[in-house]
Amino acid sequence: MANVAFLGLGVMGYPMAGHLQSAGHSVTVYNRTTAKAKAWVAEHGGAMATTPSEAAQGADFVMACVGNDDDLRGVCLGNTGAFAGMSNGAIFVDHTTVSAKVTAELYAASAELGLSFVDAPISGGQAGAENGVLSIMCGGDQTAYDAAEPIMAAYSRICRRIGDSGAGQKTKMCNQIAIAGLVQGLSEALHFAEKAGLDGAAVVEVISQGAAGSWQMSNRYQTMLDDHFEHGFAVDWMRKDLGICLQAADETGASLPVTALVDQFYKDVQKMGGGRWDTSSLFKRLQNLG
Repeated sequence: MANVAFLGLGVMGYPMAGHLQSAGHSVTVYNRTTAKAKAWVAEHGGAMATTPSEAAQGADFVMACVGNDDDLRGVCLGNTGAFAGMSNGAIFVDHTTVSAKVTAELYAASAELGLSFVDAPISGGQAGAENGVLSIMCGGDQTAYDAAEPIMAAYSRICRRIGDSGAGQKTKMCNQIAIAGLVQGLSEALHFAEKAGLDGAAVVEVISQGAAGSWQMSNRYQTMLDDHFEHGFAVDWMRKDLGICLQAADETGASLPVTALVDQFYKDVQKMGGGRWDTSSLFKRLQNLG
């Protein structure tokens, strides 16, 4: 068992930290909103800290799951950042979806301090975090990954090192690129079924068993038909992720025409007031078009 700090108790981090505590690790949590950290300790035990550096003191592993590049820099760097409190040889594991640029920056900064940094973005949504069955795609040094993988096992179904530092974040970009097209395709299929006078649930029952089947279809079609979008991965966060993908595409010369188009469709959803709706709200956008 290890001493672990967990930074960021949002819809993903809160249950992930809980799985670590339940697995027998000694967990200290930090959250920007102190009330959330107090609630976590009341529910799971463990301890809380008022700064990332305080949480990181004595920790073998520091896990983070925050919002964006700036949030990650904020919990890592500076006098109150985690790096300042970590001991030589400790390992920082970043579960945030961020740019490959900030990953490279923090990997280099950690190395100068005698620390290790693993980029380990996650997929599986809130349900995956709560049930401890996330997919984790990692980049970083092999030795650091080998040490961290048994810790991440507390909340993962699959955890794999893809390559050197940054490979995890680039793999997460592939994940979001694939999801964008899938959700738009599912939305169009359900929209067409509705316009054609078909029973959407019956349609999905049949086509989900064939080549059209997907996780999105199995887990989102009913809520889409029920006009229920107050759950799941928010459109605002998806647009943040797709922005990272499109920027990386410009840098690498990759062509992502469908991703760019779906990103604009999500912009339409935001204009509808759906920034916090689930990403499956692309269906609602089509319905609003008539």
